[in-house]
Amino acid sequence: MGRHYIAGQWETGSGEEVLEITSPSTGAALGAIALGTQDDARRAVDAANASRSALAGMSIWERSALCMAIAERIEARADELAEIICAEQGKPIGEARGEAGGAAVAFRNAGEQIKWLESASFPVEDGAKRAMSMLQPKGTLGIITPWNFPVALPSIYYLGPAIATGNAFVWVPAPTTSLCAVKLMECIIEAGVPEGCANLVLGEGPVVGDALVTHAQVHGICFTGSSEVGEIIARRGAGKAQLLELGGNGPSIVFADADIERAAERIVAGAVGNAGQICTATERVLAHADIHDALVDRIVAHARKVAPSLSTEAGCVLGALNNADNAAKVDSHLAEAVAGGARILTGGGRAKGLPTDLYYAPTVIVDVPPQSALHCEETFGPVVPVLKFSSVEELDRLCAMSPMGLSAAVFTRDVGNAFRQAEKLRCGIVNINEMSSYWEMHIPAGGAAGTTSGHGRTGGRHTLREMSDLKTITFHIGD
Repeated sequence: MGRHYIAGQWETGSGEEVLEITSPSTGAALGAIALGTQDDARRAVDAANASRSALAGMSIWERSALCMAIAERIEARADELAEIICAEQGKPIGEARGEAGGAAVAFRNAGEQIKWLESASFPVEDGAKRAMSMLQPKGTLGIITPWNFPVALPSIYYLGPAIATGNAFVWVPAPTTSLCAVKLMECIIEAGVPEGCANLVLGEGPVVGDALVTHAQVHGICFTGSSEVGEIIARRGAGKAQLLELGGNGPSIVFADADIERAAERIVAGAVGNAGQICTATERVLAHADIHDALVDRIVAHARKVAPSLSTEAGCVLGALNNADNAAKVDSHLAEAVAGGARILTGGGRAKGLPTDLYYAPTVIVDVPPQSALHCEETFGPVVPVLKFSSVEELDRLCAMSPMGLSAAVFTRDVGNAFRQAEKLRCGIVNINEMSSYWEMHIPAGGAAGTTSGHGRTGGRHTLREMSDLKTITFHIGD
């Protein structure tokens, strides 16, 4: 049974409820986890606060070495991690192997970059004084992570940076991918993190997650998930440091002068990767009227090359969606758009002949009503809605119809236009002639101000700074 790790001990916690974990890929029973209680979460916070000086007191070089040791443990168990990611999350085994490898790289990156995170000295008017700043750990972090990248995302965004910066933490992973979290936590513990500084509590977000968000001795909240839940966390955790990476619905804009073939291929790749369950995935395509039909033809051709297949097969490109609720949302968004006059050109429903009904055919849909959920909200499935624009004003209006601002893609050969769009779009990431989900883990990422895609920046030393307090110190050294 998947268990909690609190105060240096594996335990089943104070609750009596368990959650059976079933593979979305095969329908097979994978095991069960003990569902934690608010008391379990509070005990974990107490343990982190009681022990955090042990990690904070280590030198930067010692914490760097600890991150490297964790990376080595992950690499040694990479095949085991990949198999459980594939089985529990539903993604293709090739993507799962990439995720396991990415987690190891994440800890190595955090361990390297913390050594080069600079403090500063400042000129002062009073010649008898000196002023400097230094970075210190925030204290205890509450970390709440989703199911779409259950090993890589926590490692890249939060766990590696937390350890590198000397912050103790309590980690609450998504319930449906808790077995992955247990495996990753085993690697962290085996590497020698001081007892009590790293804690894992399994359970439902509204229970154990909320206990972290509202606990007075949690100094910072780190969360990746939906905009709706992020808004609740922001309110409930008011007054704490918050690093929130939330939903995305960025447009992929294709201008009349674009390389149509490349745009179509990249758009489909961004839609089917991880079955579209990426916050920066292709969510909506805005195509100039002059090339709309030609682009749609090529998108359909590329989509029809991708067939859902068993996630464990070596050649699988499109695996299962993670859970029934997410699959139902895809159904709902498509049905609403069709009722409003949209036309499905390929796909449009669950794939047949596979072990579960969570496999979704790549879907291309046109004539999408601009006000529909498919255009304005995050669908989180392998769906490519295409809308048409004829002028810059119409494009701007369509872009602004979604409140989200995480990522976007622009396809054009005009360098000037590319820069104008990149500067104008209210997104944390704008990729030119590349899919909207392209990103590397050292590059800053996050939502634009004034949108519902969160705040703060993840990626490399940007995360390290987010997890550190900047303290200013002045010295009176005498005349």
